[in-house]
Amino acid sequence: MAVPGRIPVRFEDVFPHGAFVLGVEAANDYDKVKAKAPDVQARDKDTGELVWSVRVMDADPAARKSELKVKILGEVAPVPPDPMPGTPFRPVLFEGLAVVPYVDANGRVAFSLRAAAMRPVGPVASARRPGPAVAA
Repeated sequence: MAVPGRIPVRFEDVFPHGAFVLGVEAANDYDKVKAKAPDVQARDKDTGELVWSVRVMDADPAARKSELKVKILGEVAPVPPDPMPGTPFRPVLFEGLAVVPYVDANGRVAFSLRAAAMRPVGPVASARRPGPAVAA
């Protein structure tokens, strides 16, 4: 049995209390940074697409790390959802979430998170259908 490079996981299993976007930035390719290349943004080794890091706050009070990064591929940066009214918090759901295990510089097994897309929490605006008012 071969272990896949990316292990699909459910959003609810990784972020049982939800997640909030803190920001989006280009992910650096550290080999390009060391080589002082003019464009240091990472590209996916399989597709060649640009890699973006979405900084996320894990809302789980028992989380070992409250801030994580979720990588998303695309030729343009993903757009964070709007903040909840009256707050700075941007709740988010990640679709196509996967765990990518690797061995870090200390020789320990670590993991990164990848997602196919991010979207706001709640109903999608296009899914709402206007209908007749219901009298109570």
